[in-house]
Amino acid sequence: MRGFDIDHGTDIQITVDGMPVNMVSHAHGQGYADLHFLIPELIERVDFNKGPYQADKGNFNTAGYINFSTKRRINDIHLKTELGDFGTRRFLALVPVVNSENTNIYFAAENYEFDGPFESPQGLIRQNFHGSGYFKLDSGDVLETIVSHFNSNWSASGQIPVRAVESGLISEFGAIDDTEGGETSRTNVNLKYSKYLSNSKNWINQIYYSKYAFELYSNFTFFLNDPDFGDQIKQKEERHIVGLNSTFLSHSTWLDQDVDWRIGVGLRQDMVNDVELSRTFTKTNVLSRLAFGDVNETNASLFSDVEMVKNNWRVNLGVRFDAFRYAYDDFLAEAKKDKISSIVSPKLNLSYQFNSKFQSYLKLGSGFHSNDSRVSVNRNNDVLPRAWGADLGLNIRPMKSVYFNMAAWWLGLDQEFVYVGDEAVIEPSGKSRRFGLDLSARHQINSWLSYSADLTITKARFVDELEGEDLVPLAPKETGLIGLFVGKKSGLRVSTEWRYLGDRPANEDNSIVAEGYNIMDLSLSYPWNRFHLGIQVQNVFDQSWKETQFATESRLLTESQSTEEIHFTPGNPRFFKFSLEVKI
Repeated sequence: MRGFDIDHGTDIQITVDGMPVNMVSHAHGQGYADLHFLIPELIERVDFNKGPYQADKGNFNTAGYINFSTKRRINDIHLKTELGDFGTRRFLALVPVVNSENTNIYFAAENYEFDGPFESPQGLIRQNFHGSGYFKLDSGDVLETIVSHFNSNWSASGQIPVRAVESGLISEFGAIDDTEGGETSRTNVNLKYSKYLSNSKNWINQIYYSKYAFELYSNFTFFLNDPDFGDQIKQKEERHIVGLNSTFLSHSTWLDQDVDWRIGVGLRQDMVNDVELSRTFTKTNVLSRLAFGDVNETNASLFSDVEMVKNNWRVNLGVRFDAFRYAYDDFLAEAKKDKISSIVSPKLNLSYQFNSKFQSYLKLGSGFHSNDSRVSVNRNNDVLPRAWGADLGLNIRPMKSVYFNMAAWWLGLDQEFVYVGDEAVIEPSGKSRRFGLDLSARHQINSWLSYSADLTITKARFVDELEGEDLVPLAPKETGLIGLFVGKKSGLRVSTEWRYLGDRPANEDNSIVAEGYNIMDLSLSYPWNRFHLGIQVQNVFDQSWKETQFATESRLLTESQSTEEIHFTPGNPRFFKFSLEVKI
């Protein structure tokens, strides 16, 4: 998104029902976002936008944000099973307990297993439990409660070097170190109370709590640092998150103008115990600790925005204030440090409706992503790197069934010093500038045929580097997405999706290139009475492709010298999955 690889989540804010997903000061990487606790069938709505232009969106909202809203109501029992290649087994149950006009309580449970195409089976087991309650009171107030639990464990073949595959040492689904893997869990409690004050005023309050655990074993460099035992590392943490959000909304008319006003406050505290980076051997033996300590990070926020509509103009003006307190108890150095920092983020969104078919807009705003507490307590500045963004776009609807969007955009990030969880070091990356063009099209051709198309073209550069050595590693240059849907509510439905990612630089001078890919997926479904049959085919043409790629220096056991080149995890080959769902 917007010229970011976003492999961990650092520059995109992700929430589920308003509860944060991104993990600050995480053992594996700043902003780490794991969505596996979200059951796909429970998603009712996805709210998203690109750029740092929303006053109610704070940390990590630079390239954009996504909020998933789960279903308030389940009316029928749904039982679903999925079976597929590579040991795919999934079972899902959605069960309403109470279902009335003003009350709905339901539970959902999921069990998923997957070995993957790897020679050393992944052995992934993921379990999800979700309980939801919706209560509409006689006063018009609404209480929503969500309790969920997720746990997962797996083995991994890790990222492998291109030279090992090309030499025949291993296949693309082989491993240099197949003892990698991990386990993680998350328990969430989310309460939301919407207070009805009048037809034009509402007060929304939310409190949430998460208990989280994470343990990951990786080996990126093999025998580069330790020729005897290898370079396996362990990243581990246990975390408690508590937070609240409170927003007041008002709608009024002023000088014949419609005015919507919001003001909100937020508080989030992350208490992270035993954040650890250690060098290990076969998971069980700890050779040395590189980082070990407790993090306590607090983020308090205040935002307000006002939106006015007059004739063909719509104006949204907002501002956001965030304050952070970072505290780190370093067990290895036997030192405790803390620091306070703050940032103000202004926002402006303008749009003009020429007619029913043509709208233009301009967005200007500032956002930020925080740095790891372990970095922040040791720095006088650059703790909250600012991002400035600008969008100039057009929405065109020549007819009811056709929609086009075109946007030219610019996004600049100030100096950053990012904590690298794999090495326990601070790595400067410098100021960066990105600009590009986003194009989208949607066309409902008739009642049974529609298509969508999206294309992005981006240029990303570091500001303070010499030309030719200023490329941002792994920044996407071109992306494409085309979807085709055939079918009606009843009868056979067929959809295809084509995903394209162009070649991109893996290092600053483009001497190492991360290869792009073209992948097509296909799905067929057939609803019949209370049954729903489905077939999914991923990677229809069985192409060999690299899903995750990094330029990494490593040394194999048989090598005397190290080599820097692409290390990758392979994308899945052609992959069939069958599903059967029954509604009771």
